[in-house]
Order: sequence, then structure tokens, then C-alpha cells
Amino acid sequence: MGMPTVRLVFVPHPVRGMTQVQHQTYVFGKDPVTGKQVIREIVDALTKPLSDEDKKTGIVERAAQPRIIGPQTPDNLLRIFQANGWTDNLPIILPTEQKVEKMLEGSSYPPEKIIGKMAGGDFKPWEFTVEKVAVNAVMAGAKPEYFPVILAIASTGISSIYDSPDSIVRAVVVNGPIREEIGMNFGIGAMGPFNHANATIGRAWTLMSRNLGNAGIVGETYSGSQGNSLNYGNIVIVENEEQSPWQPLSVQKGFKNSESVVSIFTGLGINAGQGARRGGATLKPAFDRQISSILDRFTGYFGALVVCDPLVAEDLKTQGYNTKAKLSNWLQKNTLISVADYKEGSYVATYDAPRAKKGIQPYASWFKLEGNLRIPRFASPEDIEIVVTGGETLAVFQAGNLKYMASVSVDAWR
Repeated sequence: MGMPTVRLVFVPHPVRGMTQVQHQTYVFGKDPVTGKQVIREIVDALTKPLSDEDKKTGIVERAAQPRIIGPQTPDNLLRIFQANGWTDNLPIILPTEQKVEKMLEGSSYPPEKIIGKMAGGDFKPWEFTVEKVAVNAVMAGAKPEYFPVILAIASTGISSIYDSPDSIVRAVVVNGPIREEIGMNFGIGAMGPFNHANATIGRAWTLMSRNLGNAGIVGETYSGSQGNSLNYGNIVIVENEEQSPWQPLSVQKGFKNSESVVSIFTGLGINAGQGARRGGATLKPAFDRQISSILDRFTGYFGALVVCDPLVAEDLKTQGYNTKAKLSNWLQKNTLISVADYKEGSYVATYDAPRAKKGIQPYASWFKLEGNLRIPRFASPEDIEIVVTGGETLAVFQAGNLKYMASVSVDAWR
């Protein structure tokens, strides 16, 4: 954090989802590392007189890494990168000066321009430049024409790896002309590893999160209990605007159709659903109910991102959902949970209960209801976003327990 003498006390985990009695056991029990009583450590940290070292002002800056490493053989350089934790533990393209200079040609910005800061959790964010993003783009195997998309993602300051016991994942939705300009896939296999642009853009996000945001150091800046394989390349969704009956996500967020945009989501992962017809029957499947059944497993805190194949989107339109908003509204009103089950949710105790105590709606009203009554799993229709991608080989959809974070222009980084 840049504050080496800050007084920190850590309690045992897990914390969320435990009872008050279990929490009290933690607090009055022993710190598993120091062996001291946790509450005594807290009191000492709050009351122990400051030392001369404590009274120093400013922050301790991290040591600058050399801009150039080598000369070395390629094999030795790969070993150096691996040993220093500068990779995602897969082979990389070595970022030679020539390759980085070529990557920089993908944008008009000077190498030294500071883009912003990034951190993968509640620690001091690191500042980074266009050149440093280019280094990671090269390592991921990206092409210069992909660079504006990677810069746009970097400009959000959102790390793709976040320090949470939940093994958080990130997703990016790409809209606009850039999709076809760089040959991104929004047809068959759109969310798979079958396209160079999709795959390397997603991987570049992981690498720059690690190298430019200090994220993903297990036990230090990463505490995901089980981890998540999606962190390798994240979830990259390129919206199939041409086959969609609805407005693109970017237009919903206030951009023009002619603009290229990336939108960031965060959450717990993604689940598949399928609306196959039965025995060749012509009766259309009720996709709204099928999507709701998938969302019924989600925690409301992270919202939902519904990813429809164009076949599903067209079918939903014939059911009367001629806008995404209509579908979101229906899903929010019809994906329900009992008040008793709602109050048992671990995220509810952490986030919604404090809101209810402050009188914030709808949480305040929900907490006053009888336990057998049913309420929406999601507080607002805006918690449910919908995008369209896929190649129309089967009427399928996926839904992620993912909430919207931000949208930024790709064109601004050309």
C-alpha cells in the first residue's frame, strides 16, 4: 500500500456467511499467524504510541523496474519473466523494443502518456503509460490494430483480477465498427477461443492487470478461495449487432451507433441455458421463463448479464419483447425469492442490510416483510443487462452473475 508501518489486523476467514457467534469466536480467539488474541491486537494497534517511524509522512514508492532487460537468450528471458511473475504462467511473446514500437503504431498517443492507475483490490494503485500497456499487449500476442481496444480497457483503470475470496471474474462487451475492422468474432464460437483478436485482447487485460496493477499475487493481492479459469482471458463478448433485433449495449449507454465502445462487467461467472424445441414441435419455447430460471440461482448483488444467440433474441421479440428494456423489466418482476431466503444471503447481510437501516429503498421495505412473501431477486431492471452474440446454429443463451461497471470509447484511443 506504500505505507509499510500502517497497523493492520487480519481476522481468520471465511467472514461472510458466518454467524455472529462465529465472528465473536474469531475476535476473541487467537490470530492464526501471531498467536495473539485478535481483539487485543486491535486495541494495541489503536492505542500504542506512535514511533518515530510511524510519524514519517509521505509514501514509500515501489522500486522502478529497468526499461530494458538483457541481452539474454530467448529461453533465459522467458525464465526471467516467469520467475518474476510477469506472465499468466503461459508462454508469452517476448516484448522486444521492435515489437513494442510496432504495437505503439496502433495508436496516435505518445509512449510516455500516462493513461491512469490500476489496482486489483484495496491497495495502492499503480500508474502506467501507453508504452507499458503496449508491452503487455505484445506479450499477449495482440496485433497493433487491436491496440485501441486494449488501451480503452486500460483507461477504465479496472483490473481484470480482483482480490476477493469469491474468485471474481470480469467481462468486456465490444460494440461498434471496430469489431469488423479488426476481425473480431461475433458469430459461431463467439465466446470461445476461436478468434485471435478476441482471445489476445482478453489475455492482454489479464497481463496488464498483473504487471500494471499488482493484481493476482496469490496470498498477497489475490485471495480467491478456488480461483477461476476465466481469469486467463476473461469473458470477451462481441455483440452481433447486425443480427440483433434490439439496440446495441453501447447505444443503451449513450453512445452513437457509429462509435466503437467497450463496456466492463464484474461478477461471479457465467452459466449456459438452452431453449431447444421438443420433438420438432412448432411451439416456441418460452425463453423469458428459461432465462428467469437461470437467474433464479444468482445473487442479486452482482446483477445479471444475459447473452442471447440471435435466434433467441428474435424469438423473444416475437413474444412481445421488442426492446431489451421490456425483457429486463419482465425478468426483474418475475425472478423472485422469498424474504426469508433473501435475508439469509451472505451479500445481503454485507450490503443490503446497512442500506435498509438507512431507509434506502427497496431494501428498507423488503426487510419489513414477512418471511414467506416473495420479492424480486434484483432491486431494479437496470441490474439486468442483455447482449446478443452467436452464430445461429442453435437457440441458446448464457447468463452471467455479472453487473455493469463502465463504458468507454475505443475511438478516443486510436
